[in-house]
Amino acid sequence: MNPFKFGTIVENDFFTDRVRELEEVKQKLNSENHLVLISPRRFGKSSLIQKALVQMGRPALTIDMMNVLSVEGFAAMLLKGVFKLYPLEKIRHLMTHFRVVPTISTTPMGDSVEVTFNASMNDTVVLEDAMALLEKVSTPDKRLIVVLDEFQEVTEISKGFDRQLRAIMQRQKGFNYVFLGSQESMMTEIFEKKKSPFYHFGQRMTLAKIPYEDFRDFLSERMPVEAGQEKDSIVSEILEFTDVHPYYTQQLASVVYDMIRYHSVCQHVVDEAVASIVRSHDLDFERLWASMNRTDRYVMLDLARENKRDTSRHVPTSTVYSSLQRLAKKGYVIKSDTYEIEDPFFRKWILEENA
Repeated sequence: MNPFKFGTIVENDFFTDRVRELEEVKQKLNSENHLVLISPRRFGKSSLIQKALVQMGRPALTIDMMNVLSVEGFAAMLLKGVFKLYPLEKIRHLMTHFRVVPTISTTPMGDSVEVTFNASMNDTVVLEDAMALLEKVSTPDKRLIVVLDEFQEVTEISKGFDRQLRAIMQRQKGFNYVFLGSQESMMTEIFEKKKSPFYHFGQRMTLAKIPYEDFRDFLSERMPVEAGQEKDSIVSEILEFTDVHPYYTQQLASVVYDMIRYHSVCQHVVDEAVASIVRSHDLDFERLWASMNRTDRYVMLDLARENKRDTSRHVPTSTVYSSLQRLAKKGYVIKSDTYEIEDPFFRKWILEENA
């Protein structure tokens, strides 16, 4: 079996390193505090949290805030998550005090539950009732964990929704919230700005790239024996191309593994794997490029040629800075102490198209 995995939650032997971060997450969730975990998309936040939840053995439900369209929709997702964890028959009595009774439907086999509310109902009442249930189902020996992914979207769902949530959450006890976010500037504003309802609401943790040496060892141990003496150079080329980005390193390593194992390609295998991946996404990259305005294309091309822009040495003009902010919000660019294109294969495509 190919030992490299990407695109979904990475578990078990596919999970790479993160020993220190894993212990830190578990320590924070073993307290009464909430956790704020920030990193660019595809850095492995969800995989890290899933690993921690499995090891801790505590019940947990996850809501992707990107999929929340309304306050009622959020409440419905909460209830649906609760019903997946606890049989409806066992918690029906906990819902007797609901001021707004939701409509609950199941499939004939009972393996799927849908929850809806009357659209005309007071959304504050609906939200309070749904979130009160979280506290009721959580027990001292099986404390609930509620994971809210892409939490920066909370400010886009409904005006004042963040204040509604905070007003309820600050009174709750007996379980933990985990706030995941991929937009550092927006998450920082939510949790660090004094006027924000969520100011210092949880313990902040930033997830960086996996250390080079750890990822190198992970790749080396899993490369097929057919790589022979080329193994070390192949691993170095993979990490150099991806700049140790967790998702894209796994993706490239997976294709390289198959080429070596099943097609006996060792010479220039990384170049061939990169070319194969870029070709497979050519239409997607073309659409992305076409959707950008001229300023954004200029900035992306500049980043592709430089690979990174050191913000401590280069002070962008206001126009370029606005473009970088816009591109970062859309996920095309990530920022730490530098700005860089998030997808190295897109970077390669840009360079080839603008050679």
